[in-house]
Amino acid sequence: MKKLFFPLLTISYLVGCTPLQKSASVTGSSIAADRGPHFLENIAISPSAYKGSLAPSISHPDSAKLRSGGSLAAYPNDIENSRDLQFKYSILLNLPVEAVSNARLLQFMDEWYGAPYRYGGNSKDGVDCSAFVSSLVSAGYGFSIPRSSRDQYAACKKIKKKDLHEGDLVFFNTKGGISHVGVFLANNKFIHASSSGGVMISDLEDKYYTKRYIAAGTMRL
Repeated sequence: MKKLFFPLLTISYLVGCTPLQKSASVTGSSIAADRGPHFLENIAISPSAYKGSLAPSISHPDSAKLRSGGSLAAYPNDIENSRDLQFKYSILLNLPVEAVSNARLLQFMDEWYGAPYRYGGNSKDGVDCSAFVSSLVSAGYGFSIPRSSRDQYAACKKIKKKDLHEGDLVFFNTKGGISHVGVFLANNKFIHASSSGGVMISDLEDKYYTKRYIAAGTMRL
């Protein structure tokens, strides 16, 4: 892959992400374990909420262009659960249900959503932004990327914000240089591990992220 080099600000040499300096507004809320199937933004659904015939699939429009390196077969979870995941994330991202079709990505996000932030962490007990992004790309798209946000920035091809597609990376300067990273989803939404609230979905148009946005990058060929 051709590497593009850009002059950086003061690059952070830390392995993980630098904690955010203040709480940013986010999409989603804490989920109480005793309240039943409540999801992002308190969306609650039951298995009968969606009666369509969509089966889980991996049909991202740019999937053929993604770097090879792993299977893109869907998680072997039951179809009913996959439909539920498609339904609730289509509401969150304001997309048609059929457009939310990466079953592996949905499964991963749903399992990790709300995991606490921990600098240097790489598990659901605590994870930093670059470790989360690395794990998500591996689980959702089947290939490996570097561990640190700085190396992720160096490895990807830089693109314009208007050209972002699902699975592309977005980089921020939260405390000098490339110090925070997330994965773009759709409609300006990206998922990341924030020091202020753990794994969550936020909006690129939020004033906090707009001010600190540096660049977008893709691993698509």
